[in-house]
Amino acid sequence: MSESATPGQRLDLRGLAVHFVSGLPQLFVPMIAAAYGAQSGGVGGGIAILAVLLLSLLFRWLAWTRFRYFIEDDDIRIERGLLSRSARSIPYDRIQDVSVEQKPLARLLGIGEVKFETGGGEGEDAKLSYVSLAEAERLRETVRSRKAEAIDEAEELETGGIEAPPVFAMDNGRLVTLGFYSFSLIVLAVLAGAAQQFDFLLPWGWDDLKLLAGEAERRGVDLAHVSLGAQVGGALLAIAVLVMLGVLTGIVRTALTQYGFRLDRTAKGFRRRRGLLTKTDVVMPVDRVQAIAVTTGPVRKRRGWHALHFISLASDSDKQADHEVAPLARLDEIWPIAAAAGVRAPDDGLLFERARAAPWLDRWLLGTAAIALAVIANILAGSSLATWALLLVPPLAIHAWLSWRTHSAALDERQVFVRHGWWNQRLQVARQVNVQSVSITQGPLLRLRGLADVQLGIAGGTMAIRSVPLASARAIREQVLAEVAPVDFSKLGLSAN
Repeated sequence: MSESATPGQRLDLRGLAVHFVSGLPQLFVPMIAAAYGAQSGGVGGGIAILAVLLLSLLFRWLAWTRFRYFIEDDDIRIERGLLSRSARSIPYDRIQDVSVEQKPLARLLGIGEVKFETGGGEGEDAKLSYVSLAEAERLRETVRSRKAEAIDEAEELETGGIEAPPVFAMDNGRLVTLGFYSFSLIVLAVLAGAAQQFDFLLPWGWDDLKLLAGEAERRGVDLAHVSLGAQVGGALLAIAVLVMLGVLTGIVRTALTQYGFRLDRTAKGFRRRRGLLTKTDVVMPVDRVQAIAVTTGPVRKRRGWHALHFISLASDSDKQADHEVAPLARLDEIWPIAAAAGVRAPDDGLLFERARAAPWLDRWLLGTAAIALAVIANILAGSSLATWALLLVPPLAIHAWLSWRTHSAALDERQVFVRHGWWNQRLQVARQVNVQSVSITQGPLLRLRGLADVQLGIAGGTMAIRSVPLASARAIREQVLAEVAPVDFSKLGLSAN
């Protein structure tokens, strides 16, 4: 592949240090193998390990010298590769978001990673790792200015260079509250698994507990006849310790990701900054917001807390598709943000139609029948071990009933609303003009019942209206298509997506 006549720009040289340090865990096995193969004592092993490190650094430096990016009039072009050269052009109108991420070492060195979200799946050639913060800001401003057809310069300068108050921010008190709601025992499970696998590294073993118990009995403590109150107290103490550790884990995880959370409304969209160790700075253009999701849970809802997410073609991260713009907020804080993105709250008189209960009943009956057949087969085989599965029937019934009770939908003259979930409660709101497709689906059971599901395709996700009469499904499709059909999406900047 021929290279461009222009020299292009290189990444920041300090990024080599970040790549080298982050790649050290991958060199652990090669370094051990090199030290073992040297077979010449400690000095020879050290030289072998040093050779592996220098070789890794050399290849990373060669890759850095062969990486170029070009800022063109219509696109950003990235060229890379040592032996096999590759190039990718990213048109400005295809870029959904431009984010700047700083991991701990990158923050220490004053550099950042620029990611271009195109909605086509993130790859290594859709990011620049790493550039200076000044260059990252210049790249983001370049993309913004090239994408915007007409921006009132007075709007950009109206603050006189002073940053305006955020539209939403979280102080440390709200951060701790969110941590309480993010209760998690995942870390404890990981630590327990690690302790089991690497117990030889621990300063004590499980046999030591037996020795302690034996020593206690020799001193006159009869562990076999400990009072019921002491046993209950010990169990409650263990549960309290687990709860405290779970809460502490949730607070730490929340602080790492959400510390300093700030959402600003700029002339070109929403700008979100957050993170303690890894700091992210993301800009979301308003015209790229396709729908919103307001989420909550049974406990949070009783305290009036909800979260707001923007649904767009670009994803927030590898683990989260939606953009979280208000992790813990009141409804009177959420709806003004949604209104700025072109989505309004449901009117007080809007009637939500609940789904028909028959499909949920059918699924519960089928599940119960499967459990019963498994139990009968187990009994005929001469075993009764599977009879415990019958205990699942009541919880499944409760789950089916709650799922049906919490699924409903509504349409007004310009928006569609879908509610679902009894534990992770979610309200999705999309403008009908943003709907990309409308599908009516009927499985065998739905067809027998005369019901159908309506799938509304939007950029970055779907909305499903479950179990409505077939006539109602067709009416929903006609109403939505009547809003979509007259719109020229090329003028909205959506046709390319």
